Amino acid sequence: MPSTAAPSRVPASRRPPTAARPSPGLRHRAARALRHASPAVLAYAAVRTLGLLVFVPWAHGERRGVRHLLMASWDCDWYLRIAQNGYAHELGTRIDGNNLAFFPLYPLLIRAGDALLPWLPRGAAGLSVSVAASLLAAWGIFAVGDRLYGRRAGVVLAVLWGSLPVALVQWMGYTESLFTALCAWSLYAVLSGRWLWAGSLAALAGLTRPTGVALAAAVSLTALLSLRRSYAPRPLLGALIAPLGWLAYVAWVGLRLGRWDGYFAVQKLWHNKWDGGVETVRRMQALFMTERPALFYAMVTAVLLGSVVLYVLSAIDRQPLPLLVFTGLLLLIVLGSSGVYFPRARFLLPGFPLLLPLAVALARARTPVLVTVLTAAALGSAAFGGHMLLGWHGPP
Repeated sequence: MPSTAAPSRVPASRRPPTAARPSPGLRHRAARALRHASPAVLAYAAVRTLGLLVFVPWAHGERRGVRHLLMASWDCDWYLRIAQNGYAHELGTRIDGNNLAFFPLYPLLIRAGDALLPWLPRGAAGLSVSVAASLLAAWGIFAVGDRLYGRRAGVVLAVLWGSLPVALVQWMGYTESLFTALCAWSLYAVLSGRWLWAGSLAALAGLTRPTGVALAAAVSLTALLSLRRSYAPRPLLGALIAPLGWLAYVAWVGLRLGRWDGYFAVQKLWHNKWDGGVETVRRMQALFMTERPALFYAMVTAVLLGSVVLYVLSAIDRQPLPLLVFTGLLLLIVLGSSGVYFPRARFLLPGFPLLLPLAVALARARTPVLVTVLTAAALGSAAFGGHMLLGWHGPP
């Protein structure tokens, strides 16, 4: 008969050494979260692959270099040259010619990629960063939609983001995918109360694009308002960290140029200043009253007007405060600028919360309706993406 006596305990000092095993908690949670998000990420990747399948033969038919267009054209080339040669030391007088207007995180990642894989062709590192960041962005966008409205709405939200008219930029050597990924995960961190993550990601976003100030304001304001309920150090730290990236770059440009308003002087050389929307309204009036608008200009205008309508719907739906602050400030910056008109649809790509009213409505629709609408959006995005780089003879 087996003994029922309790097993003797060996003192800890006499136990044989065992290798310390890392806690599987974080790894397992991340794997589980990725499995949960996989329909959204895969559907997003399928939509963007469709865009490439339309764009590549179209470009070959017009004898245009696909690799150059995606990796080294327009702003892509600015980032590549910054990664290779660094920033300007003087303000200068050349219009649209000072590279200090471009924020540093993306060029730093390109430089790191080129150093690790020097055999890659020019621009491949930047494109790799953008594609990888777009998948992280789709995951983060899904996470926000899933948390607020459920898994189906999260999947639809990610697909809609990948089906925007200028979504081809997400798989080009531009900063929009990286910036959107940082915004999505920072906003998700706010919604889930992870204030240090929210502030840190917002600081990185502030090193990526000038509109990072909108995300920093959303994170900081929400964190500070949370202190009214009960004081805690983490929200306060998150609020303080969030604007540091944007402030650091603006201060660095001022020191580099020897004037406190150095960054804003650079923006003036690029015709960028805030005029409250006067120039935007003037351009819209000119397009449809005194000119025959090009298709790309008409699409940009439709995106701008549609974004305003979607923001009103978002406010009526009482979206969480950080989402409303972020998209509201993003719209104010984009619509209120006197800068060039045609890239403004691209500037609004990170404003994915604006798509939530559409995503929620489609998620509640019957599956045939949902599939039909998303398929049409994906095909339309593929067509507009090709036109943006091949039919429109200018930067996206």
